[in-house]
Amino acid sequence: MLEIDLRKEGYKVETVMTKDDARRKIDSAVFDVIVTDIRMPNTVDGMEVLSHARAVSPDSAVVLMTALAELETAIQAIKAGAFEYIVKQPGRINSEIKIAIARALETVTLKRQNFALKRDAAVHNSLDQIIGCSKAIEKLKHTIRTVAPTGSTIVVTGESGTGKELVARAVHACSPRANEAFVSINCGAFPETLLESELFGYMKGAFTGAAQNKRGLFEMADGGTIFLDEISEMSVAMQVKLLRVLQERKVRPLGSDAEVPIDVRVIAATNKDLSQMVAENGFREDLYYRITVIPISVPTLRERTDDIPLLANHFLKRYAPAAGKSISRIAKSSIADLCSYDWPGNVRQLENTIERAVAMEGGEELRVELPAERQKARAAAAGVNGASNGHVVPTDGVDLERYVADIERSLIHSALEQANGVQTRAADLLKVSYRSFRHLLKKYEI
Repeated sequence: MLEIDLRKEGYKVETVMTKDDARRKIDSAVFDVIVTDIRMPNTVDGMEVLSHARAVSPDSAVVLMTALAELETAIQAIKAGAFEYIVKQPGRINSEIKIAIARALETVTLKRQNFALKRDAAVHNSLDQIIGCSKAIEKLKHTIRTVAPTGSTIVVTGESGTGKELVARAVHACSPRANEAFVSINCGAFPETLLESELFGYMKGAFTGAAQNKRGLFEMADGGTIFLDEISEMSVAMQVKLLRVLQERKVRPLGSDAEVPIDVRVIAATNKDLSQMVAENGFREDLYYRITVIPISVPTLRERTDDIPLLANHFLKRYAPAAGKSISRIAKSSIADLCSYDWPGNVRQLENTIERAVAMEGGEELRVELPAERQKARAAAAGVNGASNGHVVPTDGVDLERYVADIERSLIHSALEQANGVQTRAADLLKVSYRSFRHLLKKYEI
């Protein structure tokens, strides 16, 4: 009767009659609420079900009910982690359990929302975080405002460091899903097996080290938005699984036979040409068309040089107080230098440059040194002692080994910045093998 009543209320309900069946259910799926009697046939103790649920599925709220009002048992249940302890009374049991379940679901929902808020506390999800007033940025903001209200899948493209995640967060903030979770993951930061468990979740025992059930990021983002950064780094096998999720709108945790329905908006991002990857069989064509419903291209910093002074001052205001320094402005000569540089690492490189300059500055006016490779290129272009064909030896000589080492070290740092720390990609940028790149990292203690 309770199951019938709860289904009428709109709940998805599964029932079992034995402790062993309860264990199997808890091991095979993640339940928001578990309701169990304390005393059951064959001397089965509901406290055992509670203990198993707390160990395997700690996110589930457990409601215990009993016909005997035993104070000691109630205290023991609450200490063991029960959400609520209900004494069965004729004519009131269904109503009390419904109230308890509603309260439990509210608590579970609040926990998820708090998780999302803590995850996103470092970044405000709004257009205000996209700094700039250039035509390129105004066009970008207009696009975001236009597409945000739709539920369509979006792919954000652009070079490393341009702010693709900020764009995704802005889309979420301007959408009807703004009050729900925004969950992000860098697909290039995980090996295939770990990425699958992160995205879809897993059941206890699904693999070595899976000690309890865990919800995947798709479930955590239910009702909100999931951001799949560097989707081009996803293996072909994972692309097949992601395509199925996007088509079916269901996920199956590792080790589970049950599918979980989801309502999630997907925003993907990449710094690679997906159409070229499709042509080269590096990316599935069907997934490509599934995610590129709405493409958004983020301009590079060299395409929006008018925004460089705004961005530089924005980063100054962020890092100067944090460093305990009263730097009020950036030197005009430094602004000119910043605007003349092409910023291969885009906004991220500019931010790192300002942060480093703030840390080194001792006065009230910030003087910014250009990245080392830019200074060397400028000196070469200018020509020392009237030379016009590149590098020359100064009159007092040069330490060639140290000079070359400085250039190599600087280029490695620049490549890592552009590659967002992904070493294999940085090696590709420098046209060296990954093994040689690792040797250089070790050589220069980077």
